[in-house]
Amino acid sequence: MSQRTGKYHSVSYFRRLVTDLMQFADMVPSVTIERRMDLSRLIAARRGCTPSPTWSAIFVNAYALVAARTPALRTSYVRFPWPRFYEHPINIATLNVDRQLAQERIVLQVHIPSPETCTIVNLDALIRDYQERPLENIPSYRTAVRMSRVPWPIRQWLWWGALNVFGSTRCHHFGTFSITSLGSQGCGILHLVPLLTSTLHYDMFDSTGGLAMRLSFDHRVLDGAMAAGVLADLEIVLLGEILHECTGAA
Repeated sequence: MSQRTGKYHSVSYFRRLVTDLMQFADMVPSVTIERRMDLSRLIAARRGCTPSPTWSAIFVNAYALVAARTPALRTSYVRFPWPRFYEHPINIATLNVDRQLAQERIVLQVHIPSPETCTIVNLDALIRDYQERPLENIPSYRTAVRMSRVPWPIRQWLWWGALNVFGSTRCHHFGTFSITSLGSQGCGILHLVPLLTSTLHYDMFDSTGGLAMRLSFDHRVLDGAMAAGVLADLEIVLLGEILHECTGAA
């Protein structure tokens, strides 16, 4: 019997960027904490809205409200020419959007400046637009295409420079915080390596409306006690301002 052999595949352009991202995220000394939240009242208010906004829109808006009041969540650690902190004046949320590109499924990162100034309805419409708009019309997609075609040694220096030299450049290209989840696909992310100062990710809702909300953060910028306070503030906002907005919309 002849022995079957495998075959090699080239790394696609977008997988190059994922490899780069993981390489630089691995340099961040990160910690993940979790807080159980009872969001049953918010679930009921959301069901009353037509159409029901995505949880991504709700959590982006809520976390941005917390970050607007918490300068540390808009602060990044940069290395060159000496280690220092940079505080960005506004929030820039980074969301992962799942899209199909030819025969490849890609995750596209889109940026939303000052999401706390938007209504949940407007944020929801914006997120849905990113999920449906032609890829070539999305600026971050065009940037990713150009970056992925840069030769590896130069690409590494571009990544390093954008993350570590000018804080404003870093925030413009990568955002100040990110939110990601696989809850809609029946999964939860248990361990996440964040590239930014903080990344919010969450599990699936249980039958009573409980949710495991997780925050992975750069320990050089935040300590555990402050991060725990951030999740506590997030729950207060979700059951306060966000609940009120959803109730009003319903």
